[in-house]
Amino acid sequence: MTFTNIEDIANYLVADGKGFLAADESTPTIGKRFDAINTESTETSRRDYRELLFRASGMDENISGVILFDETLRQASADNTLLKDVILKTGALPGIKVDKGVASINDSEEVLTGGLDGLEERCTEYESLGAKFTKWRAVIKIGENMPSDNCIEANMQALADYAKIVQQSNMVPIVEPEVLMDGEHSADACFDATSRCLNSLFANLESKGVNIKGVILKPNMVLAGQGSSSQLTHEDVAELTMKCLLENVPEDLPGIAFLSGGQSDIDATANLDALNKLGGNPWKLTFSYGRALQQAALKSWLGQSENVVNAQEAFSHRAKMNRLAALGKWAEDLEGQKSSYSIY
Repeated sequence: MTFTNIEDIANYLVADGKGFLAADESTPTIGKRFDAINTESTETSRRDYRELLFRASGMDENISGVILFDETLRQASADNTLLKDVILKTGALPGIKVDKGVASINDSEEVLTGGLDGLEERCTEYESLGAKFTKWRAVIKIGENMPSDNCIEANMQALADYAKIVQQSNMVPIVEPEVLMDGEHSADACFDATSRCLNSLFANLESKGVNIKGVILKPNMVLAGQGSSSQLTHEDVAELTMKCLLENVPEDLPGIAFLSGGQSDIDATANLDALNKLGGNPWKLTFSYGRALQQAALKSWLGQSENVVNAQEAFSHRAKMNRLAALGKWAEDLEGQKSSYSIY
């Protein structure tokens, strides 16, 4: 695939009905996932798991981009094919997580994502390795006196600095300001925090001269905290989320690929579908899911080669359901007897 500029890449990534597979779990994080299925996390087992996803039939027609961890971008499959080439054969593009994780701000509960040091050099290398886009995640917590203005501004400035560097390396930056759903806060509190983040983010992107037409936003949906007794319906989630986006996101952004956060796989699909059924938005609305795409596959695989086909079927089903949701054509009865796996 040949692209003239980053705007072409961005538009390709948000093609109708297609979304992202987030397979960029760090080695410690995927180790925890494997612990839950009694599987040792080794370079080989991590490769085998990700390879089964990339070779699943559900990649075709449903997935436009795969976010990778550094190790995976460099890995070859069991038959010595680079995993990035396995991805390309499905019509999807390989991308790379480039942030370096979070550190406390002034010894508080709030955190700032790092990784700007050396980012230009790393982006040059990643582009040469075939990455077409990148991802950087900012983590925003809701709680007593949180999120602070200082935390939001520091994280959104970092996202803007990151995006500018990435575009100079001819890749599309995915900017991910995630307001966590941990806690007992209300949906209104999430709406307020998300609005503040998005307002700051796009002001910083503009001030840095970032080309918005070559950026993809990966936000949270507006949800009540996981521990709240007042949960929203899918329709209410869609209405609040759309209101937040329309008030804070410029129309020339090509697309929004939602993170699943802590939602179950079915809830993540249902809320995306409700958003697309609502309509009235100038951007493509799609998915960039990790666990909400993978959880069923992981529980089917259990680290056993004889379970690969079943795991691929589980992943392919979720990929297809989210394609339908991205088109506003999903319905719960299409799930059949498939289980809804809780993220938590």
